[in-house]
Amino acid sequence: MKATIIFLLLAQVSWAGPFQQRGLFDFMLEDEASGTGPEDSSDTEDGIHDLEPLGPMCPFRCQCHLRVVQCSDLGLDKVPKDLPPDTMLLDLQNNQITEIKDDDFKNLKNLHSLILVNNKISKISPGAFAPLVKLERLYLSKNQLKELPEKMPKTLQELRAHENEITKVRKAVFSGMNQMIVIELGTNPLKSSGIENGAFQGMKKLSYIRIADTNINTVPQGLPSSLTELHLDGNKITKIDAASLKGLNNLAKLGLSFNIISAVDNGSLANTPHLRELHLDHNKLIKIPGGLAEHKYIQVVYLHNNNISAIGPNDFCPPGYNTKKASYSGVSLFSNPVRYWEVQPSTFRCVYVRSAIQIGNYK
Repeated sequence: MKATIIFLLLAQVSWAGPFQQRGLFDFMLEDEASGTGPEDSSDTEDGIHDLEPLGPMCPFRCQCHLRVVQCSDLGLDKVPKDLPPDTMLLDLQNNQITEIKDDDFKNLKNLHSLILVNNKISKISPGAFAPLVKLERLYLSKNQLKELPEKMPKTLQELRAHENEITKVRKAVFSGMNQMIVIELGTNPLKSSGIENGAFQGMKKLSYIRIADTNINTVPQGLPSSLTELHLDGNKITKIDAASLKGLNNLAKLGLSFNIISAVDNGSLANTPHLRELHLDHNKLIKIPGGLAEHKYIQVVYLHNNNISAIGPNDFCPPGYNTKKASYSGVSLFSNPVRYWEVQPSTFRCVYVRSAIQIGNYK
């Protein structure tokens, strides 16, 4: 696990969200290259090199290299003391830490990434993250948090807190978080009533939210228009109406698989004019969602494992030819009670290739 997390942070983190980021260690290597070597050290009159002062000590049993401090898998019950003040990545995953206290990170003004995954953290003191004025990535997944901590650094770009015990998401938590890009809150006992209306609204750069495998039964309201990906799979959402997707003009990917959605109201998809992928498989739809034919950019639609019994000639494509900006590259309709032999050939006239359509017998 230790090797895996370092490898992922060195690489482009494709699962982290729909944005590009530089290698985490780039700034460390640059500093190493610009440092003075042995040939630059001054000599005394006797020709003896001056001794360089010792650097910060590495905490007992931890490993320190290139401003990365690894203290994972050590059975720690608290954050180690005397962490090197130049630390940029601190890995504390897979320990037994139960609480984060105010002074735990008091000297880490240069910290960029903090990994606290898979501990037993149930309490974070209000001022614990205050010294972390450059923190960009905070990983709190697989702990016992019931609420997200307040007073998180305003520099934060990525927050992952899935698999906790979070039941509330308050607007005050994300107030002023103008640099946030990615939020992951999946696999928490959240209900729709626990997400405050507009909790994510102030984050103008937020492009990726995942709230999957929870107990929410509606799409969270007040989502920012900057979103390009919204993943709400594995919840208890029953319906999509016009208000559900209001204001999501830049949304490109919408994941609603494994819900109990029985209807997508007419006009709902018009609120996402740049949508390219729509995942509605494993729901309770009885017909093709209205508005697909008017979408100019949508290319992938997953509708398998529903209760769709008929497909009309204009359900997917607009009348005529060459009026859609992007052709379909993937449409799945298998495991529906539709008689595929009754589907008219012209129904998929705006599909890129025939193999992009997946229709099978209903079993």
